[in-house]
Amino acid sequence: MTMHSIPLRRFLVSAVALLALAGCNRKAPAPKLPPQTVSVITLHPQAVTIHTSLPGRTDAFEIAQVRPQVTGVIQKRLFTEGADVKAGQQLYQIDPSRYQAAYDTARGQLAEAEAAEVTARAKLERYRSLVKAHAVSSQEYDDALAAEKQAQGQILSAKGQVESAEVNLGYTKMYAPISGRISRTLITVGALVTANQTDNTAIVTRLDPIYVDVNLPAITLLRLKREMAQGRIERQPNGEVPVTLTLEDGSTYEHVGRMALSEVNVDTSTASVVVRAIMPNPDKMLLPGMYVHAQLEEGSDPNSLLVPQQAVSHNTHGDAQVWVIKPDDTAELRQIQIGQAVGDNWLVTGGLKDGERVVTVGVQKVKPGAKVKPEEATTPPAASSPDAASQNKGQ
Repeated sequence: MTMHSIPLRRFLVSAVALLALAGCNRKAPAPKLPPQTVSVITLHPQAVTIHTSLPGRTDAFEIAQVRPQVTGVIQKRLFTEGADVKAGQQLYQIDPSRYQAAYDTARGQLAEAEAAEVTARAKLERYRSLVKAHAVSSQEYDDALAAEKQAQGQILSAKGQVESAEVNLGYTKMYAPISGRISRTLITVGALVTANQTDNTAIVTRLDPIYVDVNLPAITLLRLKREMAQGRIERQPNGEVPVTLTLEDGSTYEHVGRMALSEVNVDTSTASVVVRAIMPNPDKMLLPGMYVHAQLEEGSDPNSLLVPQQAVSHNTHGDAQVWVIKPDDTAELRQIQIGQAVGDNWLVTGGLKDGERVVTVGVQKVKPGAKVKPEEATTPPAASSPDAASQNKGQ
């Protein structure tokens, strides 16, 4: 063995040892994870009845303030406080003696005027034949004619006085101007009332039916008009909008009313429009000023898409978003537009279409572009029952 072969052998042994050591340090490749399993629902159009729930207050359908129209002392009170009264029912009796006397005087003046007219007419008839025979002058005939006309005028004036006195005499009986429930009396027997006084003697309020006034946001009104123009919202066959009420204690009012009108101007301070509903109130359960929640049944959308609320999240800007599973089972985070809450679901107004799959359970496992193993949820989203109210949400 030569001296040059020894370093070469050592070099080869070292190289082999280094290669063996490198082979020992090499790790086996990590096993590939299977796709994550997520629950999805497949969206399909369905008919949904759209409701809007808004706070409001009740208001009287009719209200009349009972005030005297003549001056006098109250002789009688002819009603029970808090009872129902009918239109035309007498409520008070004012002392009629002075007005009866004025009426009798006016009738006497009328009788005198009628008697004077009889004399004047007879004289005119006599002068009419005499003036033709030139037995009286034309001036005397003209005076007789004028006297007869004056007598007729006095009769008309006397009749007016009789009618005025009769009206004032009738005003001594104070009647209920409308049917309804009367308040407590604000005067007592023996009290002096005056004509055209500003204080009421009582108030009559009609309770059946009763108004409910609610403030509808202008943006909701625009949405309704837009969806109706697009044919998405179908009105009731009779064109009316049914209204149901939830009372302040949480109970549901048993009678169904209808929307009567909406204001033509938007309140600039609240950006809302006053909507008035008419509710039947045969049991007088609703009283003016009560706080209620009114549910307006806007109509039916026959092609609605519903997505469960649990599937919807919001980004930092507050925009709604969902995870959508593409046909190749990869995930996509998509921004959508939602409308009202319908039961446990959101009404989708944009961003999704029929047949798309949305993740409902397992969203924390999903990453953009990652493959997943979708499993159809057993209970697809369903519209709420007709009596379930929903709150408006911004578009």
